[in-house]
Amino acid sequence: MASVFLYHVVGDLTVGKPELVEFLETETVESAIRVIGEAAEGSIPIWKRRSHVGVIENSEVRQQRFVGILNSLDIVAFLARDESLVDQEKAMKTPVSEVVVPNNSLLREVDPATRLIDALEMMKNGLKRLLVPKSVVWKGMSKRFSILYNGKWLKNLDASSSSSSSNLGPNANRPSSSSTPTSSRNKFCCLSREDVIRFVIGCLGALAPLPLSSISSLGAINPNFSSIEASFPAIQVTQKLPQDTTAVAVVESTPDGPYKIIGEISACKLWKCDYLAAAWALANLSAGQFVMGVEDNVTLRSLPHFSVNSTAGENNNMANGGGVSSRPRKFSSRSIGFFNNPASPSFGASRSSMYRGRSAPLTCKVSSSLAAVMAQMLSHRATHVWVTEPESEDILVGMVSYADILAAVIKQPAPVIPSPTPAGEGYATEIQN
Repeated sequence: MASVFLYHVVGDLTVGKPELVEFLETETVESAIRVIGEAAEGSIPIWKRRSHVGVIENSEVRQQRFVGILNSLDIVAFLARDESLVDQEKAMKTPVSEVVVPNNSLLREVDPATRLIDALEMMKNGLKRLLVPKSVVWKGMSKRFSILYNGKWLKNLDASSSSSSSNLGPNANRPSSSSTPTSSRNKFCCLSREDVIRFVIGCLGALAPLPLSSISSLGAINPNFSSIEASFPAIQVTQKLPQDTTAVAVVESTPDGPYKIIGEISACKLWKCDYLAAAWALANLSAGQFVMGVEDNVTLRSLPHFSVNSTAGENNNMANGGGVSSRPRKFSSRSIGFFNNPASPSFGASRSSMYRGRSAPLTCKVSSSLAAVMAQMLSHRATHVWVTEPESEDILVGMVSYADILAAVIKQPAPVIPSPTPAGEGYATEIQN
């Protein structure tokens, strides 16, 4: 294990982070779309309103107010419902409490003095956000602060809320953000897994030789992924998703058995899309048509002339605070926001020439280095990368997610490099018709 994770603490990652502005469950879907455009991982934490404004609340009460994390795929799935398609204006005004999947275990409040290694362990096990108090006292403190006390590690503010830190003994002499003035106690910033990966990629030298090791040798490839056949209706993605899955591979079966990936339906692909156009496509197209795109000259059943509330203007970006414009236009795959390549053949023609640009899935090889995969994810602001065979660019083997990377960096590389997972031996959770 690299000493960088022992010598650094969570407070080191909060420098320059803005203060958290809680997004309440009473806000509308339309407002959520604006905020998600600038949010990490294409998702935002949702909160219940404070029962007593101005009163300092403890971490337990604050944790109970946290509802869950809302992402762009959740919103598109909601807008693709029959009742939402009938009355789009009403759907956009719906409170997000009716859309978000409740799960308050995805966020946890931690002390700024929590060891970084402990934070990585929590995120490896499924945590998506760290809520960190913004403390005036913490500013300027040594980043080696966490190991000054002879191995008596600094524990979280609420150690009882997680079993992962239950073995961290208290230290009565330790400095802490608990000495923060009252005026600062209700100010927090939120760290995402993306923030942690950005910190890790800045410490590659300290992690050597691990960053240059292949993801296969590190055991970072997860063969358990969700998939859907390209010929199946895209809406099945929303009906049969495993819990907490934000990405589904769109695949075709080959005569030999393994899956060939042609695209994906995911929160990060829908991050800054035209949500209403994407919702119509999800409800009416096959999974293959959804990810590859359907050209304006292709005749489909009931191609609509509907008034799309453009959620992002000409650049598909609604996060700039501008108003929502309404303009009638014909549906096209380009209007969804993830299809920007020149005209391609219609669905069913040559696959190799049909998915390019933003509609193409982000892939790597089983032999790709950990550093290369992290750089891919951060440059594309993706939460995952699909892994393919060394000899083929589209035979799907598995995926690498944030959790897989965090698990890899906090353990030593395997002494023997295992052979890549043979094609077709992954345990894909396929969405059946």
